[in-house]
Amino acid sequence: MATLLHIDSSVFPGEASSSRSVTAAFRKTWEEQHPEGTVIYRDLAATPVPHITAAAWSAGYTAPSERTPEQSAAFAARVELIEELEQADAVLIGAPMYNFSIPSPLKAWLDSVLLLGRTAGETPSAQGTPTVVVASRGGSYAPGTPREGYDFVQNYLEAVLKNTLGLDLHFIVPELTMAPRNPAMTELIPLYETSRKRALEDAAAKATELAELLAA
Repeated sequence: MATLLHIDSSVFPGEASSSRSVTAAFRKTWEEQHPEGTVIYRDLAATPVPHITAAAWSAGYTAPSERTPEQSAAFAARVELIEELEQADAVLIGAPMYNFSIPSPLKAWLDSVLLLGRTAGETPSAQGTPTVVVASRGGSYAPGTPREGYDFVQNYLEAVLKNTLGLDLHFIVPELTMAPRNPAMTELIPLYETSRKRALEDAAAKATELAELLAA
C-alpha cells in the first residue's frame, strides 16, 4: 500500500491553523482511499528537527570512515529524514506564511533533507514524487494585490522542492485567513470563506486523484 509523508509546521494547533485544517482534509480522504496504507507524520512545531549544524552539513561530504562521532550522530539524524522522503509515495506539507516566508522548523527540515549527490543533483532520489503544499497566508499576495511581491513561500518552495529535489509539486493556497480575526479585514470575510472552501475541496480532490494514480 502507498505511503504518505505528512508534514505540518504551523505553530497553531488543530482548527486554529488554516494549513492544518486543509492538510487534515487531504489526509482524511487519503486514509479513506488507503485504509491499510502508511502515514509518516511529522509535526515540526511540536517536535522540531535540529537546525543544520557544521557537523551535520560537513558529514554529507565526508567519507563515513573519516567522520567524527559528532558528524556521525548528526548525519544519522539527517538520513532518517531523507529516508522518510525517499520511502514516500506522496508528500503533504503544511507551509503557512510567517513574515512573508516559511516557518523556521520547515526550513530546518528542508536543510536536512537536501543532500547533493543523493536527494539533489542529476538524479534526485525522490524525483517525481507527487507533493502537495498547503501554503496558507493571512492576507492575499496574488498578482495585482498591493503585496504581490512579498510572497517568498511559493517561489522558494518551488525552487527547493521542484527544481532541486525534483518533486512533482502542487500548491493549495488558502488566503485571507486573518479576515475573521482582524476587524480591518471584515469586508474580506466572504472572500476568505470562498478561499477556505475551495482549499478544502481541492485537498480532498487532490488526495483522491493521487490515490487513484498510485492504485493504477
